[in-house]
Amino acid sequence: MIITYYGREFFKIGQGEMILAFNPVSKNSKTGISARFGADIALVTTNHPDYNGVEQLSHGERMPFAITGPGDYEIKEIFIKGVASNAEIDKKKYINTIYSLTVDSINIAFLGALSNEEISKEAMEAIDGPDILFIPVGNKGMLDAKQAAKLASSLEPKLVIPMDYDDSTLKAFLKEMGEEKAEVVDKLTLKRKDLEGKEGEVIVLSAI
Repeated sequence: MIITYYGREFFKIGQGEMILAFNPVSKNSKTGISARFGADIALVTTNHPDYNGVEQLSHGERMPFAITGPGDYEIKEIFIKGVASNAEIDKKKYINTIYSLTVDSINIAFLGALSNEEISKEAMEAIDGPDILFIPVGNKGMLDAKQAAKLASSLEPKLVIPMDYDDSTLKAFLKEMGEEKAEVVDKLTLKRKDLEGKEGEVIVLSAI
């Protein structure tokens, strides 16, 4: 799989012909982030302009199947579970969905705009020792560096990918994780065997 990061929580994961997108930035966002491509599946955790731009993911014949909340889904032989949690952005409360799914035998947990490190038992069971954990780090009322590091450690992922960070929150998170020398990459190409022997390793994707 190939993971590309566009900023905030906007990721593209490509696996063969399949393209998944997480939290695409909408045209109404003030972030200035712009990316358009065709996706097969779009996952939106939070109904906020920085994360709900599904309209950006249609290209040619490709129209995404949009998942925008809790539930169990199966699309193109990918099983996806969404569990409700809380988000607080600019002091306003939102419903946030934590997604758990498996792509190419790699288990992924995507926490979205999570603002509380105390997640439900249902969410913990759905995540259940992920291979890759996407976690927000200290932006606009989300988990701060210490909370994010604590939650990341408790979930025991093989690989941790921080998102929604700025320079200071990322630095603080890497320090909390003991990963000040974490690898920074433009794109991440992964196979299942690449994860063997890893325990909580942090990889930073720089936004393109």
